[in-house]
Amino acid sequence: MNMFNLFPTHSGAIARRRILVAGGAGFLGAHLCELLLHAGNSVICADNFSTGLKCNIRHLRDFDTFRVLRHDVVNPLDLEVDEIYNLACPASPRHYQADSTNTSVFGSLNLLELAARNGARILQASTPEIYGDPNVHPRVENYSGNVNSFGPRACYDEGKRRAEMLFFDFQKKHGVDVKIARIFNTYGPGMRPDDGRVVSNFIIRALRGNDITIYGDGSQTRSFCFVDDLIEGLVRLMAAGPSFTGPVNLGNPDEFTVRELAEHVVNLTGSRSKIVCQPLPVDDPRQRRPDISLAMRELHWRPEVPLMKGLEQTIRYFDDLFASETTAFLESA
Repeated sequence: MNMFNLFPTHSGAIARRRILVAGGAGFLGAHLCELLLHAGNSVICADNFSTGLKCNIRHLRDFDTFRVLRHDVVNPLDLEVDEIYNLACPASPRHYQADSTNTSVFGSLNLLELAARNGARILQASTPEIYGDPNVHPRVENYSGNVNSFGPRACYDEGKRRAEMLFFDFQKKHGVDVKIARIFNTYGPGMRPDDGRVVSNFIIRALRGNDITIYGDGSQTRSFCFVDDLIEGLVRLMAAGPSFTGPVNLGNPDEFTVRELAEHVVNLTGSRSKIVCQPLPVDDPRQRRPDISLAMRELHWRPEVPLMKGLEQTIRYFDDLFASETTAFLESA
């Protein structure tokens, strides 16, 4: 199916919509902005650049329908928009422990109020972390979770849970058209080299020939979704009828151990890096695999890019980044 078929048309031409992407200079946000612009939409990228990067969106300034707004969503916004994607929250532990709760709660509240004033549809980028370390595997949307509310990851987990509550509250009380996506591990070109996520961390260490650290014995599992697949899932969810709000799991159900991931990265990079073990962190989930039955049924979506192909593209991206001998990728001011 052509992705552009998901966008509304007038007399055969794609209808331009005014779309706000909060967190639009981030890894996922920049990919989303690019797709929306190519589909003929007018896009406002709002980002405070705490983790978003100017270089992620620099090439998008060629579109006269693209606008960048330096803004922190914890402060109210006054815009005219038709749709809102709320991706405004750091997703890696290295960054989200700084202030993710305020962003998740107050940022969601401000964007929901904006959606209510505009009669706009709004999508929340939620997370499988709201399930905590689950007793159910794979994770299904109706599982209420097993979250440690005072552990080192709690600021992110509980912030996202509260954001989901706010979305459904605004739907019930104010009739806001809401969508909620629970996004599982996503990787691909455009990731920050310093975000501390497992895929980028392993690739960078392998390219530099450094030891790759895994925690425990590396038998904990993860499911890795290539960024292009994930962005398609978000657009399909936004285009779904008002009767389907989610929450819906978006991720790749193919499951790999962390050790397997490290071995694949070493082999694909031709690295001499050694794999070393460290103690398992507190509250690190043993398994993280989505049940995507709901997404397949309601959105006709499932990921298509296999891990090895996605890793090859991501490795090439980081290899080119380092070969350019530039630090522009870390520009955030």
